[in-house]
Amino acid sequence: MKRRSLLLGILAVGALAAGGAVVSRPEDEGAPYDDYFRTLNAELRRNGPMRPCMVVDLDRLDHNIDAVTLAVRAPKKRFRVVAKSLPSAGLIAYVFKRAATDRLMSFHQPFLNADAQNFPDAEILLGKPLPARSAQLFYQQHKGTLDPARQIQWLIDTPQRLQQYLELANALGTPMRINIEIDVGLHRGGVVNPAALGQLLGLIAANPQRLSFAGFMGYDPHVVKIPRVLGTPEQLFADSMARYQDCVDLLRREHAGLWRDDLTFNGAGSPTYALHTAETLTNDLSVGSGLVKPTDFDVPTLDAHVPACFIATPVLKAHPGLLIPGLEQKSAIFSWWDPNQRETFFIYGGNWMANYESPRGLRRNDLFGHSSNQEIATASPAVGIGVDDHVFLRPTQSEAVFLQFGDLVAVRGGRIEQSWPVYVG
Repeated sequence: MKRRSLLLGILAVGALAAGGAVVSRPEDEGAPYDDYFRTLNAELRRNGPMRPCMVVDLDRLDHNIDAVTLAVRAPKKRFRVVAKSLPSAGLIAYVFKRAATDRLMSFHQPFLNADAQNFPDAEILLGKPLPARSAQLFYQQHKGTLDPARQIQWLIDTPQRLQQYLELANALGTPMRINIEIDVGLHRGGVVNPAALGQLLGLIAANPQRLSFAGFMGYDPHVVKIPRVLGTPEQLFADSMARYQDCVDLLRREHAGLWRDDLTFNGAGSPTYALHTAETLTNDLSVGSGLVKPTDFDVPTLDAHVPACFIATPVLKAHPGLLIPGLEQKSAIFSWWDPNQRETFFIYGGNWMANYESPRGLRRNDLFGHSSNQEIATASPAVGIGVDDHVFLRPTQSEAVFLQFGDLVAVRGGRIEQSWPVYVG
């Protein structure tokens, strides 16, 4: 419990009451489950794990997959599934089948090993430049029939890192396919000037027995995230693509011997894939989180997508009013003032990167603060829930939050259909 928040809260409510309610009372924000969550709650009470779990709605997931595949295939581009955002072999396999793709973007060495073993026919592009030691560990731990020399593109951002990978390739006696990350405006990484790009391409060209050029990767979520006062999405996207085009032009002009028709020119990400469907430079678009749409992806470019993942957790205890330890007799002032503090619920777990979704009107109580064991939420009696009912939250992201609940619970038509283990490591 946060003592400072508690004292400020008591003083604020007391001042309002003493001053004749100068500020109008909060309105009742509570509402019961809608039909969707009422059905889901009933199913989880009957057949669910009765602990915090991550629910993936397959009907909604299908809708989002279809939106991507329809948009990506129109200009003959290829859809690459972002593994970090869907960190479960079962979930990835489901998306692969629905989207009819075998292209994957992997970001984490233990998960890369799992991807290589689970999807032996996949074509994998690294989503970030791993330290050379991480790549070495991948080769040491690799199992299965996937051939890294043909099926993995290692992402490289600097001449120094490429030199390390060349030394690793020599030590292992294996060729490595190299994809170069280019900075298209995000400034998180990647090649930033023609000289560095020329050096990278030159080193690849000078070592054809060990290195082969596989393409470029440019990640551009900033295009729709930057405040419009700094540039419209259209302006920022045009600038991003101009940077990308400069790199392709340099490749054609100064290192034509590395050009092949099957090069991978990867771009986008969930927030921007729709912007790429009209341009003809990239041929490989990455989407992950947009398929399940956590709250960080509530952006206009994903308006056609629907939320497909929810944290569901049971109510362990419920009681009327708000009881503050040490101030039990005075706690009633909070419920008197605010109808949204007239019911208290202690949920199983908490402190997730997530926002309350259903029933509507639930709030984390700032006087108590977060708890990872039994978080407190308050609401008005209008929510109509009790012990063993489920509270539903929307995660803000998928990549880290999905890993916190054990097996994913896959539902269709409001019924549990299957469960999928998540990656570990």
